[in-house]
Amino acid sequence: MKDKARILFIGDSITEWGRNEDPEGIGIGYVRIIHDYLLTAFPSKELEIINKGIGGNRATDLQDRWEKDVLDLHPDYVSVSIGINDVWRQLDNPDMVQVYPEQFEEILAGLLEKTNAQLILMEPTIIEEDIHSEGNQKLIPYVEIVRKLAKNFDAILVPTHQDFIDYLKTGATYKLTTDGVHMNSAGNMLMAKSWLEASKSLLN
Repeated sequence: MKDKARILFIGDSITEWGRNEDPEGIGIGYVRIIHDYLLTAFPSKELEIINKGIGGNRATDLQDRWEKDVLDLHPDYVSVSIGINDVWRQLDNPDMVQVYPEQFEEILAGLLEKTNAQLILMEPTIIEEDIHSEGNQKLIPYVEIVRKLAKNFDAILVPTHQDFIDYLKTGATYKLTTDGVHMNSAGNMLMAKSWLEASKSLLN
């Protein structure tokens, strides 16, 4: 990691998680855990962590605010977590205009293409703590798109979805979410752990 670095996180409510009520604007979710880890593990580094998560966001919403919330801030690293609402809205609000995989990929690729920063792409996590849920099945193409774009743009891939699925496969009964989507403290810890392990090459 550079001696001075601006790390920007952008996404939906999972990223936002309390940032609007936090004087530091970091929130109490996985971004907070990453923030606190980096500042305590690397006290000599000058780090600026920016949280630009907004609840309910889909890929189309990131497209609308990318210029202002990402490019204009000139980050060194951009961590993107998106895709849950693109699928969830198909389940809980099927009458609205949907963002299907082809459009999701087109939008995300366009945003990444114009971004001059080290990209960190997080797989969308889960929809219900059941591997076979309809939401998790519908998530699969979105996860595959994120993996593909990480290769195409030489981005760091954070295997968040895979890590959650692996946890569920163990049969562990401790919940990771409050409602099948939004993280409790354990879910936020798993997301942060996944991010930190994937991004360890940046932490030297």
